[in-house]
Amino acid sequence: MFTYLNPSVRERLIADGKLIRVNSHGERIDVASPEYPGELAINIMGPIPLPLNLPGVDMMIQWYAAVRSTELHDVEQLASELRARGGQHLFAHLVSPLAVNSVLVVGEPGENPLVRVHSNCLTGDVFGSKRCDCGPQLADALARIQQDAQGGYVVYMAGHEGRGIGLWAKAATYLLQDAGENTYQANRSLGLPDDCRDFSDAGILLKHFVGAKPFRLLTNNPKKVNDLVEMGLTEVVAERHVTGVSDWNKRYLHAKQDWGHHLVDEDIDRG
Repeated sequence: MFTYLNPSVRERLIADGKLIRVNSHGERIDVASPEYPGELAINIMGPIPLPLNLPGVDMMIQWYAAVRSTELHDVEQLASELRARGGQHLFAHLVSPLAVNSVLVVGEPGENPLVRVHSNCLTGDVFGSKRCDCGPQLADALARIQQDAQGGYVVYMAGHEGRGIGLWAKAATYLLQDAGENTYQANRSLGLPDDCRDFSDAGILLKHFVGAKPFRLLTNNPKKVNDLVEMGLTEVVAERHVTGVSDWNKRYLHAKQDWGHHLVDEDIDRG
């Protein structure tokens, strides 16, 4: 099940142009080039036709999987060691270390595409939890991009669960929230930052896919915009993205509003 680690398959993907590497500027570089300490490069695999069916969404997109070259290199070394120890059953050890981001290309992106950089949320995106607005935001972003004349991209960020604290810690914050704390207070009670997400991979992927063109970013979070601007993506304009409001998440959304998200009481109280 880890065929992408098989050297012969890897070479075939490279020859077919389905596996490339980009540097920190989003520029394509030699996928076979050696790793250099401190260099941030990303391997990108695709495009892969992917029919999607989410609430209010039924479409065909092109999916690209993306992973840091350093992480992939470490996993490939581990794979060689596991092969030497004998047994495909040992390959389960490869699942945890590898964080794979995704780029979903919707339509034929134009000169000013619509973009969503979405942090993965198992409880919201997969389970449909109403304690946050993540699931509806993902589905609505895809629908808005599909309807937009300029098309666009969803950059789906792995490893961002709970604003970067991980699923186990996120579960603990839910219990703390049930005891009266808000989402940020719960993080602090665990000794964790309010938001420790790293958007550098998203910035590199947008440099590669969008380039120097302007784009519109579906977000209410000014920090996300600032992080991308600091990476050199200066032609970005935020577009409000409010959806999925329910009685379950109003307190959560008010906490985000107090933290600085561009939300107003009418956005939250209308749900």
